[in-house]
Amino acid sequence: MKTAHAMVRSMLITLCAGMALTACGSPTDTVPQVDTVTHDVSRPDTLTLVDTLRHRSIPIAYYHPVIVPEKGPARLVIISHGYGENKPGTYLHFSSLAEHLALEGIAVVSIQHELPTDALLPMKGDLRVLRRPNWERGVHNILFVLSEIRRKHPELGNANVALVGHSNGGDMSMLFAEQHPQLITTAISLDNRRMPLPRVRGVPVQWQEPDAHADEGVLPTPEEQVEFGIRIIQLPGTRHVDMDDRATAEQRKELNALIVELLAD
Repeated sequence: MKTAHAMVRSMLITLCAGMALTACGSPTDTVPQVDTVTHDVSRPDTLTLVDTLRHRSIPIAYYHPVIVPEKGPARLVIISHGYGENKPGTYLHFSSLAEHLALEGIAVVSIQHELPTDALLPMKGDLRVLRRPNWERGVHNILFVLSEIRRKHPELGNANVALVGHSNGGDMSMLFAEQHPQLITTAISLDNRRMPLPRVRGVPVQWQEPDAHADEGVLPTPEEQVEFGIRIIQLPGTRHVDMDDRATAEQRKELNALIVELLAD
């Protein structure tokens, strides 16, 4: 397994090599033609998966990459929404990001983690302890959805998997990255505040910081950031609640471009 530092170096070398080839290519060079499939990104597949072992329904939205080679997309992003008080349809609140990623040729699945019948998320007390069952359920949801998506879309079998989670969904994503680092290539938290960022090697972690403040121990020290390949990125013009479809057009543009950059490998 590559270390975080090796992965970062590899990404930089790949980008530089790509730019060099573009600049130095001869006019007579030919580019191999690839059969492609096109999709309407504005119409994701919405369906409800059923985990029979846990007797749990899991609504999802799957966004097809707009144009991909027949062999399938190279990347899959799993989006986990922030806490929505168990309201249905919360998994559709990241359509701007999902559609933007699909336009970049990335397959995207957005998961509804909460159901109306679930207990509400605790708001008082030791939240890192009291909310842990919610995060554990989210980890199981992600595992199940990842397996089902690959079964329904075999072309994703070898795709690199990245997690993007907002707030409480970020807590779930960070716990997943800690428990199952071998299943993902990167994890991006949009301002999670309770679950400590995973101190694991081989999985670069990116954390965006708007106006909310993380609990003690969530963020790594400067030394840990270097050791484990963790980046803390500030978004001074964006509030915690403006990281989904509620964002302004300018905020969406900034966030979408940043996540595409972080996913590039």
